[in-house]
Amino acid sequence: MNIKDNDGVLSQTAYSSATAVSTAANYIMNAAEPFTHTYRTYVRLRENGSLTLKLWHSNSVDSTWDLGQEAKGSEPGGEWEIEAAYIADGGLVPNGTVTPGTQVAVTFNGAGSRQVAPGECFWSDEVQLELPEGHYLAFTWTIKTPAPGKSFPYNVEGMLVSGFDAPGSLAGSETAEGFTESDKLLVAPSYIGYKKQVAKKLVFLGDSITQGVRTEKDAYTYWAARIAEGLGTDYGLWNIGSGWGRAYDVAADGPWLNKAKQGDEVLMVLGVNDLDIGKRTADELLGDLAAIVSTIKAANPAAKVILSTVPPFNFAEERETYWREVNAVIRNNSPAYVDRVFDIAAVLAEPAPQEHRIRPEYMSNEFDPHPNGHAGKAVAEAFLAWYGQDN
Repeated sequence: MNIKDNDGVLSQTAYSSATAVSTAANYIMNAAEPFTHTYRTYVRLRENGSLTLKLWHSNSVDSTWDLGQEAKGSEPGGEWEIEAAYIADGGLVPNGTVTPGTQVAVTFNGAGSRQVAPGECFWSDEVQLELPEGHYLAFTWTIKTPAPGKSFPYNVEGMLVSGFDAPGSLAGSETAEGFTESDKLLVAPSYIGYKKQVAKKLVFLGDSITQGVRTEKDAYTYWAARIAEGLGTDYGLWNIGSGWGRAYDVAADGPWLNKAKQGDEVLMVLGVNDLDIGKRTADELLGDLAAIVSTIKAANPAAKVILSTVPPFNFAEERETYWREVNAVIRNNSPAYVDRVFDIAAVLAEPAPQEHRIRPEYMSNEFDPHPNGHAGKAVAEAFLAWYGQDN
């Protein structure tokens, strides 16, 4: 078993990721007072119908936010309690309600609540749900903190799915009363699995570009979601893209990389934030990428690693020079143990000599080089055509 403990995702081989949504954590709740709060998240699953689900959670921050003043990669979460948790039919429209009579309690070793220790990983029990075609899964939990200060990790990027939150113990409520729409507050399990035997389990490891940040909420137009759709449900896909994440967070071999180790195949799309806010040199970034690959292979020699070029992000001056150096190495002399190279930069970039710039039609807006849904379609089509050549 290629994991550090018995609570990793690989320990449940009968399960595959049920959604292309990333719930990687890049922030941590830090409150001045103890509190009790309820969070409800709507997720489109890869398959509907009669489902056996199982949830896994990692009480750690995956990637550093900003310069690490509030949250650093591999930082353990604090102590907190799951007071109650439910899954339900979220209906056709994510509006804060759940379909009456469909809520099913999520339990942990038979109990409806659970104390969570710092840095802990844990599974729920199996739970069954009938989810009609086209309907969202609604996951709701009430979280209680025993003391002021840092508690549970979450994702603070712009919301890619609809979420609602409310003060107090409202996990069992079927209505939207008391809830308000969440903003930059995705508080959800690290992994939503469903009982499904798949031909291969893919893990997509990256930053906000992999996560899909800046694409339309609930539209699933980012490339990871489109690739999942294109591959079909015989392939599992776990998206662990994390906004503002960088390769040196992963190379630290903490909880984020442990997630990546669970894949039969890992696609790495990293480097934008290393060159930008991380101020890494080309050599430093290449060293981190090589370390990640070798660590994955050491944990699971059978795993395949796909290394992507660093996406264009309108870098200038020294950052542009490093970007060009890194991509030249990835294309022509990739690190040891890399099985294949996917050239995402070539899909997104303007023609030479401006290939360090993303095509304007692929930008989220005129000032933001995050890829939009049109870019997601282009990348997915290119990836699927390329991926099928060797599979």
